[in-house]
Amino acid sequence: MKHRKLANQLEVSALGLGCMSMSALYGPPADRQEMIKLIRAAHERGVTLFDTAESYGPFVNEELVGEALAPIRDQVVIATKFGFDIDLATGERLGGTNSRPAHIKAATEACLKRLRTDRIDLLYQHRVDPEVPIEDVAGAVKDLIAEGKVKHFGLSEAGVQTIRRAHAVQPLTAVQSEYSLFWRGPELELLPVLGELGIGFVPFSPLGAGFLTGKIDENTRFDPTDFRNNVPRFSPEARKANLALVDVVKALAERKSATPAQVALAWLLAQAPWIVPIPGTTKLHRVEENLGGVDLDLSADDLDRINEEVSKIQVQGERLPEAALKMTGR
Repeated sequence: MKHRKLANQLEVSALGLGCMSMSALYGPPADRQEMIKLIRAAHERGVTLFDTAESYGPFVNEELVGEALAPIRDQVVIATKFGFDIDLATGERLGGTNSRPAHIKAATEACLKRLRTDRIDLLYQHRVDPEVPIEDVAGAVKDLIAEGKVKHFGLSEAGVQTIRRAHAVQPLTAVQSEYSLFWRGPELELLPVLGELGIGFVPFSPLGAGFLTGKIDENTRFDPTDFRNNVPRFSPEARKANLALVDVVKALAERKSATPAQVALAWLLAQAPWIVPIPGTTKLHRVEENLGGVDLDLSADDLDRINEEVSKIQVQGERLPEAALKMTGR
């Protein structure tokens, strides 16, 4: 497995594993014991970065990840997130965001227990809280780092000015946001700022929530509990129009004797050496397929061809429901 460094200090496998879909949002939760086996099998194949959050469930995904990684804790990097208003005793969602410093510290203590560990390698603010100055958030995490309970600080779906302000108080190791050939918004402002400040980037949904695998079309039916049912980009009409993008990926995959997923991941990895995608899955053969993207070399001509052909395609539909979009880029 190839490795990369986030902020030139946190070394991780070039591809991580997003664990959210094992417990939430993509349909009913998968079998817990099977997911424990999957996480451990991913590590056996070289994966060292595992991504979770208190809100996935809530709590059940952290508990799953904690149990799976407990026997190999010192061999892996665990990333989790705080920032939503969740009752820490019951898991009840109380409202929107909550990044008050006292809540951050209490939430982190709860995360440590669920993850069965004495430190969190990478702690993200899940969404920016408009009611709490980011300097206060960064200060709270700085305190946790000083106490040894957290090793590295990150932000998720934050705007560039928020990133600059947080970084001035407690240097950021990583920023997490959606990025793929299906959503290239970070290229406008985010990636240049991360490159300038020396902050790593961890793209979630690097396969476009499954769309770039080529396994989804306008006739695909999602489970009623799957969040994609509420995403404009995944309406049947949008999917039909957006298949033009998948065709570009499929064509290159055929030329490279690879799969569309491998091409999509290799393209992401080629954008910068400090990018570490975290595709999620509940299937071992998909983990193995995705890892094949790490060793797929795309030439400058390949990348130019992708950019040229994709630039002609206007992707249809917003990437998130309106309410969720309002919580990003703040």
